[in-house]
Amino acid sequence: MDWLKTKFSAGAIVHVGKHGNLEWLPGKSIALSSDCYPEIALGALPNFYPFIVNDPGEGSQAKRRSHAVIIDHLTPPMTRAELYGGLERLETLIDEYYEAQTLDPSRLKIIGDRILQLVMEENLDRDLGIEKIELNSLDRFLTIADGYLCELKEAQIRDGLHIFGKCPQGRQLRDLIIAIARQPSYPRMGLSKAIVADLNLDIDPFTAELTTPCDAQTQAIISKFDRPINQYRNHGDVISLLEEIAAELVEQILDDRPIKSLGKQTASELNWIKDILFPSLQNTTQEVTNLIRGLQGKYIPSGASGAPTRGRPDVLPTGCNFYSVDIRAIPTPSAWEVGSKAAEAVIERYTQENGEYPQSLAISIWGPSTMRTGGEDIAQVMALLGVRPIWDDASRRVVDFEILNPSVLGRPRVDVTLRVSGFFRDGFPNILDYINNCINAVASQEEEAEINPLAAKVIAESEQWQLQGLEENAAKERASLRIFTSKPNTYGASLSLLQGLIESQNWQDDSDLARAYLNWSGYAYQNNGEITAAPEAFSQRLKQLEIVLQNQDNREFDLLDSDDFYQFQGGLTVAVRALTGKNPTTYFGDNSNTVNPKVRALKEEINRVYRSRVVNPKWIDGMMRHGYKGAFEIAATVDFLFAYDATARCVDDYLYQGVAEAYLFDNRVQQFIRDTNPWALRDMAERLLEAHQRNLWEDVSNKTIEKLKLIANDAEGEIEGKIIGS
Repeated sequence: MDWLKTKFSAGAIVHVGKHGNLEWLPGKSIALSSDCYPEIALGALPNFYPFIVNDPGEGSQAKRRSHAVIIDHLTPPMTRAELYGGLERLETLIDEYYEAQTLDPSRLKIIGDRILQLVMEENLDRDLGIEKIELNSLDRFLTIADGYLCELKEAQIRDGLHIFGKCPQGRQLRDLIIAIARQPSYPRMGLSKAIVADLNLDIDPFTAELTTPCDAQTQAIISKFDRPINQYRNHGDVISLLEEIAAELVEQILDDRPIKSLGKQTASELNWIKDILFPSLQNTTQEVTNLIRGLQGKYIPSGASGAPTRGRPDVLPTGCNFYSVDIRAIPTPSAWEVGSKAAEAVIERYTQENGEYPQSLAISIWGPSTMRTGGEDIAQVMALLGVRPIWDDASRRVVDFEILNPSVLGRPRVDVTLRVSGFFRDGFPNILDYINNCINAVASQEEEAEINPLAAKVIAESEQWQLQGLEENAAKERASLRIFTSKPNTYGASLSLLQGLIESQNWQDDSDLARAYLNWSGYAYQNNGEITAAPEAFSQRLKQLEIVLQNQDNREFDLLDSDDFYQFQGGLTVAVRALTGKNPTTYFGDNSNTVNPKVRALKEEINRVYRSRVVNPKWIDGMMRHGYKGAFEIAATVDFLFAYDATARCVDDYLYQGVAEAYLFDNRVQQFIRDTNPWALRDMAERLLEAHQRNLWEDVSNKTIEKLKLIANDAEGEIEGKIIGS
């Protein structure tokens, strides 16, 4: 930096790429001094920072610790995953099977045998948790499989990367418009619901049970669209039709044709798209325009931040210096609505699987998601504890909380441990204090242990700490600790330890990974507001955990798009496993649909992302449009898949085989990576070989291993050639 300022005479810095290390270096969280690393590195040099619009938290960190002027940019174009390969063939066979039931039952056994063979080849029986499928139970299986295929088909995935200052074109633009317009945003009802309303369909596209059969009225409506009726048997099929209709309607706008709507509601949505959404996306060019304005010393307009596809079209057009939220209004009433539903979904899932209510749960909470959602994760924690926020009517700020009576709650309370990120720790001190007060209040309730496991554990552990020499108040405070984070002035879930161990392959077993996580995360929020090392209390909490939960609030990225997910949820899981000898129940909360939050087992979510994105030719082709960076994104997916498995033991063997086939053994994809980024090719081959060496990938042939070794060696030769040539 000294050279840039004194020798190069730089007048400003443009920090390209979210996010870098500068704003996460050691030092104060705000009002940095001359001893803080970001201040030492940057000084007073203007810092312009292109930043994705859906990440207000980490953008705020850049503002706080590197005086960044944000130039927000659009998210990658989103699209439906659709079906491909064996999944598409399976859908066709299922359609053929149901058609044969009516027209030619003699063909059912032949088609059924082909379905069973294809299911086994694609490992769908493992995805669906079905150990054995026989012809006499095929109809029941097909109902489940049909719904799963519908869910995969409608999953949202990225279709390439965003190019700064450029609006997507063609199909990418159409699909992005649909992804944004689909969601309601006051006073709009959303494109999907508008189509349903004008067609007089008795279905809610956001809450419909996909396997529910279509009734006669629905079939009659579908028949008007010149579609084969036998292919639209259930609500999942109808939702697929809604997406096709939406695409046809939006194409009218993109082709500048007269708009033919289905009725009043659809017309209103299409007019909004034409007059507001479409022009806002076309104005993506102002990302570059405003960056240049900033470099000229001119004003850059401010704007809201959030996920456009989650009911936030108001963040468009991009190119603004975004702002985030009023932290005194968290959780918001809408966040409470979503968070309380998500809490009940977790409890219902665990109870159904175990026959009893959960007693203890740990959740990772991040600043960016808190800002995007208004505090849905915080609301979920409160709902699990059996506590409800109280807002001031005039300002809508949170002023107090109410402890719900067990009879009103209708279930026992859950003892919740929070592992909050470093940015959350620094950015939301009022919420830390608020949640800590909630925890202490619940812990002080005189209720039966079966109703209030938190209070029961605090009493029991207080006695244990007193026996070890602590005085009564100190013992109770230590037993009450439930909020943990990293050491003050540090960030991540073990950024320099856990991630470093995995990337460098410098670990032997679970204990190495667990030690990194425990050492980095064992700092507790105390009643006096201070954060101090409390490794014994943190270990005590982890030893008693039943559930490890990680939430995601939108589908503009997934758990294999970032190292944060495995660092937090994976790190927490491996620490529990090292302390107890077994994996806790690991859940992944999908709150992208605010009307209907879902909870999946972590392995289910991994499989879902694998099917919908990871080996989807549509996603791979999207990455191949971006050269070196696209190849990097493909390789990063392999790294994150491996790291999640190393920490949480959540990846089946066939997923490793699948990425090897899709990325390395496919001649077209391999050649692309070899030409644009041989380092990525080498790293993927070596990572898959490491998975085998560490017994994470066990069921693999010697032929596959030898092919991977050959690819790694050849790629190393390519790299050496490039280095010598340069």
